[in-house]
Amino acid sequence: MANTYTQIYIQIVFAVKGRQNLISKENREELHKLITGIVSNRNQKLFAVFAMPDHVHILVSMNPTISVSDLVRDIKAGSSKFINEKRWINGKFNWQEGYGAFSYSKSSVDSVVKYILNQEEHHKKKTFREEYLDFMSKFEIEFDSKYLFEWIED
Repeated sequence: MANTYTQIYIQIVFAVKGRQNLISKENREELHKLITGIVSNRNQKLFAVFAMPDHVHILVSMNPTISVSDLVRDIKAGSSKFINEKRWINGKFNWQEGYGAFSYSKSSVDSVVKYILNQEEHHKKKTFREEYLDFMSKFEIEFDSKYLFEWIED
């Protein structure tokens, strides 16, 4: 799109179906590379990705040629297919329906990247549920708890 200039930074968060701990440390880097490739192939810029055993954080700079929902759909579909083809788990791997998408200013990008890359430390103090509910509060997003992720006890 000629003469179209944007600066849209989005943190995307989504969880493993049933919030099961299915993403192993041994497979994390390979999953990160796959997600990086999907984002790049959709002409978006990836700033950070980190997969915890039960959820993923991604920070991207969005080009307006694709919607956030289409990008998330492509990441989830491509990574589910990849994980199932690699047989990383017994049975079928799926991501939960839905995702969180939170926007940031350029001045926040460095701190969000650090936050994403420091997920293991962060989750020693706070569960994914607490973290996600904090996002909903911080960004003043109204929600019905019955439509949030299916939670297992942390």
